[in-house]
Amino acid sequence: MANCLEPFRAANTLAARRVYDWNIITLDGQPVKSSSDLRLMPDCALPNTTRADFLFVIASYDFRQRDTPQAKRALRSAAKRYGVVAGLDAGPWLMASAGLLDTHHCTVHWDIVDEFSEEFPNLDVDRQRFIWDGALATCGGGMAAFDFSLDLIRKQNGATLALDVASIFMSMSTDTSRYSASPMSKITIVQDAIDLMQENIENVLTIPEIAAKIGTSDKQLHRAFIKDIAQSPQETYRNLRLSFARHLLHTTQQSIQEVSLRAGYLNQSAFSRAFKARFNDTPKTYRASVNTNRTNIGHSFE
Repeated sequence: MANCLEPFRAANTLAARRVYDWNIITLDGQPVKSSSDLRLMPDCALPNTTRADFLFVIASYDFRQRDTPQAKRALRSAAKRYGVVAGLDAGPWLMASAGLLDTHHCTVHWDIVDEFSEEFPNLDVDRQRFIWDGALATCGGGMAAFDFSLDLIRKQNGATLALDVASIFMSMSTDTSRYSASPMSKITIVQDAIDLMQENIENVLTIPEIAAKIGTSDKQLHRAFIKDIAQSPQETYRNLRLSFARHLLHTTQQSIQEVSLRAGYLNQSAFSRAFKARFNDTPKTYRASVNTNRTNIGHSFE
């Protein structure tokens, strides 16, 4: 559940606005306890929910105990009120038992995929991290839930915000050689290019150099980027560098000049213009706002 929700929380933070809102719900509106003893206080019961874009169905080790006639009725009724129903971990089992996955391509936590296939032989079950099939989605759980949420953010808000979210969780280091995110692309040469960009934040490569290193042409690479993530290689590279600069401004006391150089900008004025165009703040203003927030909450983010 944390892997699913945290990317949306980060998206709100990075976008500086409420891109996503959510409620915690249970079948009966009563508190529940996770397998790690995390106690959750729900906002309401599932039958009392109103229309919304997504319903995430999460179940874990005790999914068979949750597979009751009450749960089936509630899920069938709720499916009519939500744009997409997504099952995480063992959640797809409850969806299948309620008849929601009939004729759909789906997956489930890989520990139970064999018994899932035996229990529901008419389903098209596949061992994938997550699968979208129309208004239904299924996910294997664990870190796959993070990847699923990241994919949803990318679909709804573009690759730039998704890459920023991924960078928060996959690279809190100030070492550019370790500044990398979760796989973002379904096209191999696009992902290979993004990996090279992330490995060369400070020592910036040209797009033709990147294309040559991965065995393609810059024109082919451009077409692949537009097709896969709807932005050019140049824009992607610039956004990665600026996101890294923002990370340094937020987490270190390095001078703006040093941050500029570490983000691959030899000209500090050019860096300031690019940073403001991307984040609507100059590096100096952004650093000041971060320091103000630290003072207000009374502790350091070191």
